[in-house]
Amino acid sequence: MLDSRLFHFIKKEFIQLLRDPRMLFIALMAPVIQLIVFGYIASTDINHISTVILDEDKSYYSRNYLQSYKNSGYFDFNYYVARPQQIADLIDSGRAKLGLRIAVNFGRKIVRGDTASVQAVIDGSNSSTAAIIQGYINQINFGQVEILLRKKIEKAGSSARNLEPIMVNSRIWYNPELKSLYYMVPAIFAQILMIISMLLTSTAIIKEKERGTMEMLAVTPLKSYELILGKLLPFVIIALFDIVLVLLIATLWFNVWIKGSVFDLFYMGVIFMLTGLGLGIFISTISQTQRQAMMTVIFIILPQIIISGFIFPIANMPKIIQLITYLIPLRYFLEIVRNIFLKGVGINYLWYSVWPMVVFGVVILSLSIIRFRKKID
Repeated sequence: MLDSRLFHFIKKEFIQLLRDPRMLFIALMAPVIQLIVFGYIASTDINHISTVILDEDKSYYSRNYLQSYKNSGYFDFNYYVARPQQIADLIDSGRAKLGLRIAVNFGRKIVRGDTASVQAVIDGSNSSTAAIIQGYINQINFGQVEILLRKKIEKAGSSARNLEPIMVNSRIWYNPELKSLYYMVPAIFAQILMIISMLLTSTAIIKEKERGTMEMLAVTPLKSYELILGKLLPFVIIALFDIVLVLLIATLWFNVWIKGSVFDLFYMGVIFMLTGLGLGIFISTISQTQRQAMMTVIFIILPQIIISGFIFPIANMPKIIQLITYLIPLRYFLEIVRNIFLKGVGINYLWYSVWPMVVFGVVILSLSIIRFRKKID
């Protein structure tokens, strides 16, 4: 085995890779940099929301209510104003994303048990940000109402038996802190694996074309399957090493610990790589230069990221788009990775995602190899 043509060809590929610092950087350091950068910017959590305050009541209760916003850690009270028009001016200029106006007699109404009014003006130019801010406000208000209700029951004493409010005891599984980072980091892991396997394979083969060495390889004693394996196996090994690097960054840097089996994650990653390797070989057959290959990789990967559930929930997409997502291999691997990371479930719970991914990987890789062999011949 160590003296076979295949072994020496793979050795040649590794030597050639080590002599190319740019390719080596892409293979080893790019996944780490991408995960660190994307891990910070891909979070949908919003902190330090610029807020303008108009407290027309200036009572203990209004101050206590505003303090609940500060304690949440999401809001920064950057502006205190005296007139409603000033709230509009600050939001119009973009300096504030939220305006809170507490009406007169806010505290007095709370003491009497009446409904107290608070106006929240949200900058809705970015609908996603506005929806998140609205969710924060609802969460804070729910907490305040619960506190006031408890005080009312305690004050009522024996007559509290007539008060039977509905108490909801919520338990959030898998992501108790509701941090979007825990949801996004596994997705970034899947995206990086797809890009690296596609990009390395396609550029390595096209580099042989540009140097004119592909024709020389075709006339060597190497059989076609040895040529294909020799090109693929080095990048499979590199991709496995990238899995280890990305997993270490996810756990040690972002504290996103994998709750499931690392072994399941590895061999599911290898199966998913079949799709990336197959697409990389296919790209190499339709591209003449490395620039063309990189543009084709971007053309293929962007739609997958957009409609695979990477960021946007598939359930919110139009029905026709939801049907198209069943043809996206990344969709299935995202479900597998997120379930292994967050829920810790085994493959026996994920077969509905595993078998389509296996089918896509085998079919795409097989068809690409057939096309590649025809090009060689």
